[in-house]
Amino acid sequence: MTSTLNSKTFFKSFKEALIAYSFDFGGIIAGLLVASQLNVFQLYPWAIAVYPAILSARGMISGLFSGRLGTALHVGTIYPRLFGNTKTFYVLFRAIVVLTLETSVAMSLVSVLFGNLFWGITFLDFFDILIVVVSTMTLGLMLSLFTIAVSFVTFKRGLDPDVIEYPIMSTVADIFITASYVLTLNMYSLFNYAALFVGIIQVILALYILAKDIREKEFVKTIKESFFTLIFVAFIVNITGTVLRSISLEGCEEIYTVYPALIDMVGDVGSVVGSTATTKLALGLLKPSFSSMRNHAMHILSAWAASIIMFIFFSVTTLALGGKLYAFLGFTTLLLITNAFAVSVIILVSYAVSILTFQRGLDPDNFVIPIESSLADSITTIALLMALFLVRAI
Repeated sequence: MTSTLNSKTFFKSFKEALIAYSFDFGGIIAGLLVASQLNVFQLYPWAIAVYPAILSARGMISGLFSGRLGTALHVGTIYPRLFGNTKTFYVLFRAIVVLTLETSVAMSLVSVLFGNLFWGITFLDFFDILIVVVSTMTLGLMLSLFTIAVSFVTFKRGLDPDVIEYPIMSTVADIFITASYVLTLNMYSLFNYAALFVGIIQVILALYILAKDIREKEFVKTIKESFFTLIFVAFIVNITGTVLRSISLEGCEEIYTVYPALIDMVGDVGSVVGSTATTKLALGLLKPSFSSMRNHAMHILSAWAASIIMFIFFSVTTLALGGKLYAFLGFTTLLLITNAFAVSVIILVSYAVSILTFQRGLDPDNFVIPIESSLADSITTIALLMALFLVRAI
């Protein structure tokens, strides 16, 4: 009976994960956009290194929002409707707006520190980076409405938003935020006051919300707990940018195209493992201990198995777009080695963060996806570098 139950859990989670992961093909669109706009990224010495930080910053916010929505829908503190919802929903939404500005400023500050050490820029570039990052993230606020829609629709249709929502959102966010970043870079190079105006809108909105909600306990708790997460994330994503700048992709240009899809996918595996764990913890279905990981095995194995299938599809799609299907065996081997390294690590990270934060009386949804998604970018980039080394050494 237990074996049958486990089998049903595995295939249900596998099917939902595969559906959600299929949206990661959109990451290839983001990659194509980057590859076709490399001249724009060469306008400033920091532009390519800040790109992973932009992706991760938006991913962190979307992850926190989707994680909180998924758990709240399961436990009933948020209803699947936009109007006439609970106070918890509206306070959470306003907190996301403030966090967007907070994250933008933190990312810009840390980027300048890293840039001064590794990218060949000076502190005079800070205002350029700040305006571009804040303006890009302001445009990205529109993604919050899409996050709400996906969460509510999946929940109403009997699907698990912990499995479906973030993988869909992370891909849509990658495409949208990449397009917004390219647009902002172009706009800033041609007419910087336009980019500055967009950023000022975000500042005014955040200040208004702060004045309104500064005494709301849930609002303050979300901002406070997320602050430490975003500082950690800010350093991690700038390490990613530094590593990305140092990777030589000569002779393997298709990696530019597949790169956003890879970091997307690894982050999605972590989100599925972490989000389903936090919901089980909230419902009392999972003990907050590392030994209980075996009771979460079906979700972990199904999420990983679906990612392997998607990595193979990524290989075929990317090579077909570049007219290099003859390189299928070598490129697929490269991606599967990357998968083995990156996914195994991100699963352990996601589960560990969910357990440790829950044990300390914190809200795991404020930590799990933001931390694992940003780490996924660095882990995947390093895993890709290791896989390139191994494949070229064979």
